[in-house]
Amino acid sequence: MSTESLASNSDSPPSRVLIIGAGHAGAATAASLRQYGHTGTITIVGDEDEHPYHRPPISKAYLHGDAEADLLRDPSYYIDQNIELKLGRRVESLDLTNRTATLDDSSEHGFDELVLATGARARTLTHQLPERGCWSLRTFRDAIGFRSVLESRSRIVIIGGGFVGLEVAAAARSRGCEVTVIEREQRLLQRVASPHLSEALTALHRDKGVDVLVNAALHEIVASRDGGVEAVILEDGRRLPCGAVVIGVGAEPRDELLRQVGAECDGGVIVDSSARSSLPGVYAVGDVTRREVPGYPGRIRLESIPNATEQAKQAAAAITGRTVPRSEVPWFWSDQYDANLKIAGLLAGSSRTIVRGNPSSGSFAIYHLDDADRLLAVEAVNAPRDFMAGKKWITSGASPSIDLLPDLSVPLRDLVPA
Repeated sequence: MSTESLASNSDSPPSRVLIIGAGHAGAATAASLRQYGHTGTITIVGDEDEHPYHRPPISKAYLHGDAEADLLRDPSYYIDQNIELKLGRRVESLDLTNRTATLDDSSEHGFDELVLATGARARTLTHQLPERGCWSLRTFRDAIGFRSVLESRSRIVIIGGGFVGLEVAAAARSRGCEVTVIEREQRLLQRVASPHLSEALTALHRDKGVDVLVNAALHEIVASRDGGVEAVILEDGRRLPCGAVVIGVGAEPRDELLRQVGAECDGGVIVDSSARSSLPGVYAVGDVTRREVPGYPGRIRLESIPNATEQAKQAAAAITGRTVPRSEVPWFWSDQYDANLKIAGLLAGSSRTIVRGNPSSGSFAIYHLDDADRLLAVEAVNAPRDFMAGKKWITSGASPSIDLLPDLSVPLRDLVPA
């Protein structure tokens, strides 16, 4: 991969940076550029009309009441920092020879450095869908529209037992809806969580009244006479009457703009530790990327706000010629009912699991270690101290005492030799 940078120096005019994508990654890149002293122009192009806003509440807080979009920054910030926002616009094509981007209104925008921050789109189903009643929650507008389903207390079937599906299930149950979650794998969160965590969250949702069906594959979504949703039929013949369907079968990176101009892509734009793509002067940040994570095998696409923030700083540092910040331990979070889940690290490569606390109590942590007893990850449910300690230990390379870790009478601070 090329490591060439077009970062400006004292003998060159300030460069023009174009950021495609107005989500957290794009907005954080613009803010970091100004923080790091970039004096050239910065333009953000986003295909939504809203100013950049927090996206995790899409499957949480935005589904309740009249919650409005929680903006990342006041609109005046972009004016004060001389950051141009082109909202409700989409980049259609790129010309890297002439360093121009063509927008959907046929206008052209010149740049010296380009940052792709387009995120990911909801993965679709291959099945034929009714005209209305099927939802994929990826934007604030999606959440606003779905509120009507919750307000009518419709019976909802959620296809996919990932984090988004479970967060929507929790929100729907809190609004009094009947909810069924169907997951084609053997357990919920099979690709991203440990069996212990899956079991605990399955028990939580069932206790709250959610009908959780695993090893359950979709066969058909039946349309009603008026074009809405009438039922979901599973491959084993079971029929689940419902008024709405939420499709939560994962997301795929919106990397087509860079694929079209020859960037190395493989399930996302391949970037290095400076968020550089394989093309000179072209960067990518956030959910659209795949990268190596120190301490873990292979390249990984991380869908998280912390990752977007980290890569935004990396790209801004590379563009301004600063030292690129060292990589941080990946971490994630989810809120479901009164359960706050935080995960530090990645499970890849783990071979040993130790549980601290009783999952039935609602507060516990699951530690994951490799063959050499090196701590790789911690999954903490309503256990913030375990999360913070685990994240710190992973960062420093320390490993807690294996024998003492399950003993709650031993303080966390005493589990690692001084």
